[in-house]
Amino acid sequence: MKKLFASLALAATFAAPAWAATQTVTLTVPGMTCATCPITVKKAMEGVAGVSAVTVDFAAKTARVTYDPRRANAAAIAAASTNAGYTARAIQN
Repeated sequence: MKKLFASLALAATFAAPAWAATQTVTLTVPGMTCATCPITVKKAMEGVAGVSAVTVDFAAKTARVTYDPRRANAAAIAAASTNAGYTARAIQN
């Protein structure tokens, strides 16, 4: 039984980085002018390594992005959108 608990504790120690907290940032994307713009913005942001979720609100001209801060940051996510033709900048959360 002690070996089982020791094995579980060891496994949890090595798996802990997988449980690291994600961060969420809201970006303003004012250049979205048509219903297909959010598709391009979403795909660009999802292409950033470490991004796990993107929700684009066309009416509000914003994107809410959840990401792993060890692999991505708000500047890289904004740059991906900007490179796709839609300037983005982080809004204070």
